[in-house]
Amino acid sequence: MTIVWTNIVFSMAAFIILYLLLNKFAFSKLFGVMEKRRELVMQQMDEAAKTREQAVAYVEEQKQALQQARQEAQQIIQQSQVTSSNQADRLMEQAKAEADRLKNEAVRDIANEKNKAVEALRSELGTASVRIASKLLEKEVKTDGEQEQLVDQYLKEVGGRS
Repeated sequence: MTIVWTNIVFSMAAFIILYLLLNKFAFSKLFGVMEKRRELVMQQMDEAAKTREQAVAYVEEQKQALQQARQEAQQIIQQSQVTSSNQADRLMEQAKAEADRLKNEAVRDIANEKNKAVEALRSELGTASVRIASKLLEKEVKTDGEQEQLVDQYLKEVGGRS
């Protein structure tokens, strides 16, 4: 095999001419397109990272909002329990006060009725005593035995009426 130097020189000259032509016309446009594509990919990656960060931030914000809502709900429940407990205590106090008032009124009414009955009995006893005394004076009883018998008889009459 023999080396043909002319073929090697022509091949090298063609390669150099092809390289210079590609460098002048194709490589600059090709590298420009590749650079634009690289910038587009980098921009899309940056946007994806920002979107992911926003999504993570939004998820955290939602978690905090949910936690806050749970705390508020718990506070509302506790507040309603305290309010209902206070209201129940207040109703019990009102019921006790009403019961005490009714009891006091009943005791006062009983005392009033008792006093009226005692006064009526005294009045009746007074009139009975006056009748007994007047009967005794009318008969002018001479002996003590008859006097006692009359007093007993009138007391029985008075006791039978009331």
